[in-house]
Amino acid sequence: MPETDLNLLIALETLLDDGSVAGAARRLGLSASAMSRTLARLRATTGDPLLVRAGREMVLTPYAEAIRERTRNALHEARAVLRPSRTEPDLSTLRHTFTIRANDGFVEAFGSALIEAATKLAPHVRLRFTSKPEKNATPLRDGSADLEIGVLGNMGPEVRLQALFRDRFVGVVRKGHPLEREGAITPERYVAFDHVVASRRSGATGPVDDALAALGLERRIVAVVPGFPAALAVARTSDLIALVPASFLSAQTAYRESAASAGIHAFELPVATQEITVSQMWHPRLDVDPLHRWLRQLVLSVCRRQVPS
Repeated sequence: MPETDLNLLIALETLLDDGSVAGAARRLGLSASAMSRTLARLRATTGDPLLVRAGREMVLTPYAEAIRERTRNALHEARAVLRPSRTEPDLSTLRHTFTIRANDGFVEAFGSALIEAATKLAPHVRLRFTSKPEKNATPLRDGSADLEIGVLGNMGPEVRLQALFRDRFVGVVRKGHPLEREGAITPERYVAFDHVVASRRSGATGPVDDALAALGLERRIVAVVPGFPAALAVARTSDLIALVPASFLSAQTAYRESAASAGIHAFELPVATQEITVSQMWHPRLDVDPLHRWLRQLVLSVCRRQVPS
């Protein structure tokens, strides 16, 4: 059985990523004719044309599209196996940008503390926070994100995760709201007022609504906003009740100001709901990378310092 030339894997990944013989040649430092010969070898090896002409452009075949992500991951794994073991980085001179996918609530609650902790140890490191409109492992797989922070969803079996803290939802109203002034907050009093909820998707109901339904009650949701900071801002200046994670309030107020001085009143929900686990998630190719290990430990220590278990 002939040995496979693993150098072809590098050429294949570049071709599939660039979608152009000329572009792949530039990235690999080859001539256009040498890249064309490599493409011919790849076609012979795979038994598929891979790139075909469509007018003035080249497009990927269905097989090439199907193996694009597998090829990228295979190359990452091969490089990880062959890369010499690295010493611990010199944080004082390290220049690196880490990309973290997280919702607005996490960034507002933990961002300042995380940035401060990172730049204190590594003054030239940059943290880039990006939004996560949906739970999707693609950014971790293709390397466009180093970490994703949130509740584990459909992220794929290979994604690694580490629990950061346990969380629960609490209700929030403005200071002086009738719910704060007039006795115990019962389920009936809770549903007597209108509500604002944070949701990135069209559905606005959740576990609290299921618990209320079991009592024959239903809350009236009159506004849906994209994140917890927005829900809190609406509740602070209206009679609407917001539902936010306890960690969002405790981390935010511990680092900046008390809830009272922020003009809000937080209370335990009058119905029981399950706690949730907030985790950090990453691709396994970064498991042993010293820079990524440092980032994960930093996130873990900041979260657990601000939200003690």
